[in-house]
Amino acid sequence: MEIVASEVEATGAHGPVLAPTSLRLRAGALLLITGPPGAGPTALGLALTGRLRPDRGTVRHDGALDPRGLRRRTALVDSPGITAPDDSVPVRTAVAEGLSLAGRRSGRRRVRRRLDDSGVAHHADDRFELLPPHLRIRLLLDLACADPRVRALVLDAPDRHGGHPLDWYSPARQRAASGLAVAVLCAPHSARALGVPAARIGADHDHDPATGGAR
Repeated sequence: MEIVASEVEATGAHGPVLAPTSLRLRAGALLLITGPPGAGPTALGLALTGRLRPDRGTVRHDGALDPRGLRRRTALVDSPGITAPDDSVPVRTAVAEGLSLAGRRSGRRRVRRRLDDSGVAHHADDRFELLPPHLRIRLLLDLACADPRVRALVLDAPDRHGGHPLDWYSPARQRAASGLAVAVLCAPHSARALGVPAARIGADHDHDPATGGAR
């Protein structure tokens, strides 16, 4: 799968939210995307997954302008106030909800198996907010991939949970290595700490080899 954003912009009630941004996500590749704090990164994540119609510019997947199809084939992971689980629910409840959203059975046995597979069974009754960052991200990526239609993941601001950037970079890279297109919206200091080139919101990276945007 390939997702191409071309000069994508978004405007909110009080003015511009997302500056013109061009970039390319490819199957089997992980792209870090950095930007200033605020609504811009989340707006880009929504646009890249077909959940926000840009005010200007286009987002195509495999050459098609098809927001509905894009939504079916992508997952926006852990986006604050949008797809992030409620902090107060038990981990087992968040898993059941995640399986349901992925169109999978979510009975007790299925939930227990998913908890075991993701290495969080001993946290089943903990509030979701208490899950260590590396386990949180691994679990949420696993749940997103429970939907067999999903071919691209956009992980939103995982560094807000603290910990080392490798806590989220490693499982994201594993998902890319499995053949998915993966993007992570993160702070500039996280990309610097990892020593990994990153695309920037408000820039044109469609043909930038440093960020994996070259044809």
